[in-house]
Amino acid sequence: MSSKILLGPSSFAETDKTPLNRLLAAGYEVIDNPYKRKLTKSELMGLLTPDVVGIVAGLEPLDREVLYRSQLRVISRVGSGMSNVDLDAAKGLGIAVCSTPNGPTSAVAELTIGALLGLLRMIPLMDQALHRGEWSKKIGVQLEGKTVAVIGFGRIGRRVAELLVPFKVRLLVVDPYLNDSCSGTFIRMSLPEALVLADIVSLHSSGEECLIGEHEFAIMKHGVFLLNVARGGLIAEEALVKALEEGKVAGAWLDTFKKEPYSGPLCKYHNVILTPHVGSYTLECRKKMEEEAVENLLNVLGRGD
Repeated sequence: MSSKILLGPSSFAETDKTPLNRLLAAGYEVIDNPYKRKLTKSELMGLLTPDVVGIVAGLEPLDREVLYRSQLRVISRVGSGMSNVDLDAAKGLGIAVCSTPNGPTSAVAELTIGALLGLLRMIPLMDQALHRGEWSKKIGVQLEGKTVAVIGFGRIGRRVAELLVPFKVRLLVVDPYLNDSCSGTFIRMSLPEALVLADIVSLHSSGEECLIGEHEFAIMKHGVFLLNVARGGLIAEEALVKALEEGKVAGAWLDTFKKEPYSGPLCKYHNVILTPHVGSYTLECRKKMEEEAVENLLNVLGRGD
């Protein structure tokens, strides 16, 4: 019986077959994600048969129950976040866990800036109108001079802040785990302090704990813009809907959702840009991360270069 590798990401090797061919050349049978979306817990357990020794992981729930029922030797994440993996359980079972922390940084940061500009200038609304044959001009707002709160100052949050500097914004940084001091360009604050002052709030923190709920919306400026490219659970959706209805939030962009694929109430708001979790979806980023994830996996299993 040959050893198998399960592919969690729905689009693995779609643009470049090199990482897939690497696994095949190493002698593994590859099990593709048959659902072409994020795997559920039950689907994952069904696919993790005893001969599956490794998983190239996306965001599927690799919790304690799943890991204990598997015979995995390695989890190799395509991406940086590890909140979907029970790291303590993996350690206890002797399952190696790898990630590609640097891969998505530029791609996610660039998308954040693009979405922010689209939001402020209402580009999607005007594009959609013109495609319908309507010449409808919208008056947006400029980024220059705004106060931007970057929540989470890891690799991606820091890169977003760097890209914002030329726009001459006031940058507030929120990160309780930040050890190094910020330069004079960035002002470090607590979350409540930053939310009171910010015209724009951009979420880049790790973990699934809700950071923005009713209380946080209550202390924000009227007409604030909100962006989330981190984890869907960081924002209480009901509170966001209420804030949109009241005009407290002038516009929002979300790339991640608690339940994916997403089809919830935010779909009806024209001032909300929704993208299907594509922060890392550039040719360059996917190629780099997938190749690195396969390299990590093969090194653990002893079949790397």
